[in-house]
Amino acid sequence: MPARYDFLLEIGVEELPPRELRRLDRALSSEFRRGLEDAGLNFDGVESFASPRRLAVVARRLATRQPSRVVEKRGPPLAAARGPDGDWSRAARGFAETCGCRPEDLATLSTDKGEWLLYRGRRAGEPAASLLPGIAAGALKRLPVGRAMRWGDGDEEFIRPVHWVVMLHGKRVVRASLFGLRSGRRSSGHRFMGQARLSLEAAGDYAARLRDEGRVIASFAERRDVILRLAGEEADRLGGELVSSPELVDEITGLVEWPVALTGRFEERFLNLPDEVIVASLQEHLRFFPVRDPSGALAPGFVLISNLESREPAAVSAGAERVVRARLKDAEFFYRRDRSEPLRGRVAELARVRYQQGLGSLGDRTVRLEKLAAALAADAGAEVATARQAAMLCKTDLLTGMVGEFPGLQGAMGERYARHDGENEDVCVAVGEHYAPRHAGDAIPASPGGRALALADRLDMLAGLFAMGRRPKGASDPFGLRRAALATLRICIEGQVHLDLPARLDEALALQPTEAGDPKGLADELYQFVMERLRAWYLDGLHPEAEAVDVNAELFAAVRARSPASPLDFHRRLLALHAFLARPSSAALSSANKRIANILRSAADSRPGGVDADLLRAPEEQTLRAAYLLLLPQYRQRLDDFDYAGALELLASLEEPLAAFFDSVMVMSDDDALRKNRLALLSEIRETLLQLADFSLLPGRN
Repeated sequence: MPARYDFLLEIGVEELPPRELRRLDRALSSEFRRGLEDAGLNFDGVESFASPRRLAVVARRLATRQPSRVVEKRGPPLAAARGPDGDWSRAARGFAETCGCRPEDLATLSTDKGEWLLYRGRRAGEPAASLLPGIAAGALKRLPVGRAMRWGDGDEEFIRPVHWVVMLHGKRVVRASLFGLRSGRRSSGHRFMGQARLSLEAAGDYAARLRDEGRVIASFAERRDVILRLAGEEADRLGGELVSSPELVDEITGLVEWPVALTGRFEERFLNLPDEVIVASLQEHLRFFPVRDPSGALAPGFVLISNLESREPAAVSAGAERVVRARLKDAEFFYRRDRSEPLRGRVAELARVRYQQGLGSLGDRTVRLEKLAAALAADAGAEVATARQAAMLCKTDLLTGMVGEFPGLQGAMGERYARHDGENEDVCVAVGEHYAPRHAGDAIPASPGGRALALADRLDMLAGLFAMGRRPKGASDPFGLRRAALATLRICIEGQVHLDLPARLDEALALQPTEAGDPKGLADELYQFVMERLRAWYLDGLHPEAEAVDVNAELFAAVRARSPASPLDFHRRLLALHAFLARPSSAALSSANKRIANILRSAADSRPGGVDADLLRAPEEQTLRAAYLLLLPQYRQRLDDFDYAGALELLASLEEPLAAFFDSVMVMSDDDALRKNRLALLSEIRETLLQLADFSLLPGRN
């Protein structure tokens, strides 16, 4: 059995983008693991490391060689293996030569399609040292680096310039050339506190040596935990708790290699600013943690994470306090000046700000939003006047100094300023909510007006950018259209908003200032784009009932075949069908549906008309017809009430009469009138079944 040792790959780089570091960390681990598995190298696990100046992986107990393996290779047909004289043919000899054996050493492979020569042998595995350079290069090449950069005179590319490469298997250097650099054992510690040149003896010592001698906590996850612990302890000393977010913690983790927590304070007068302004000032611009006191109010203090242990921590805190004071003074100035002019006074200015090339100004967009929001008000349960006024004001805060300084506050400041201006409270709330949900996991608007305006905002964005041909391509989505489509769907489904999506998309497209060469084709393309996001949402398990309802492709397709116009209607059908599949009667009903479809397909040349009751001769077809007519009014009523579970219960009641019908009645009778009448009966039942979903597409029903 080959010996096994820890393997280390580390690349040292200039400071990496802090917001990308966690993604790069996970991707390198995943890609390197995949490379090892594809190469057939045995290992116990892969541990990843990422700091601002390095990316690394350690494969625990990695084998020094691939295991030997059985190799099978099919050669020419047996019939072509020998010539007329019985000697081996040229093809057989050539195949044997490529396999490194004699023709008589070959075996025979027999299948139902014929017989072939077969080589079967055992091949020794290759040394890990010869495979690891390619595995490392492939993993690094597949990282999601976005736009790569070049440095120096070479042609090498990476997200940042690379300064060193370490590759160790146990204590031995694995020789390789990556990014124009030869691999070795020399790493580097913290810029100011650690050893500038750190020679690593063995791969297994990597994390400990960096910590003890390099003053670097190399593990992203460990460093993140340390930051939260240290920052929490400092917040306790201030008498409160941290105001944080996963995104902020990840970004700070991507900025430091040796976290040290410090505190600072600011004047209490700044607490007169809105909380979101103080939080944005500290978090977005400075990457500091605000602190809340036990009552839930913001405290006049903050926690910062330094990247070194200063001999004068008080001086570091004092410097941070000066920066915070300057930021809050700017925010105070903007807040005071912004409120001196009401939002309604800024509406006319929107006409002077371009929205998107070809789509007019923000003023033009506001007019479109007013029309769309008013049209959507009834769907969302909002007042038309509320929707119109909120749409008129919703983009005006983009012209304020505060939003200019803190773009992340758009919407929130609009709500604040509208309330200061004395606008209707429902209007204020709708203005503040119309950007929601801003990201995955964010809440949808809570108010009817907010939902109407948020839907109008997304539909106008989708329609306008699709009309201009700015569709997402591959992984690129610079305008966030996938996010806008998903937000539309989430608002409809989670907010219980019945929306005729194709019709509303048509309205949004008709309002755009650009004319499409093929309006219907454009509308269909946009609708399909939104539905693809719905499919991904369900299949990725992101929908609200994901823990209890596992939606697969067949279940989605069964509902999609009926093209429900409303995403909420689609969702309710999906849930009802999922529950129905757990019932024993679902298999029988689906089987009957398939049988009916096959019979009707085979009789396609004979188009059945209506059912003639006088031609129902057999008791079983009379019973089936009576059962069908009895449930039909109730079934239609339940569909109208969106009671799909109840509708499916009614359909399940047809199980026994359908089974009796197929057991006793010859549908394709020689009597032309009887045959057409029975086909008409089955056609009616089939159409009724299809009103809810295409049962033939359900899992396991084909």
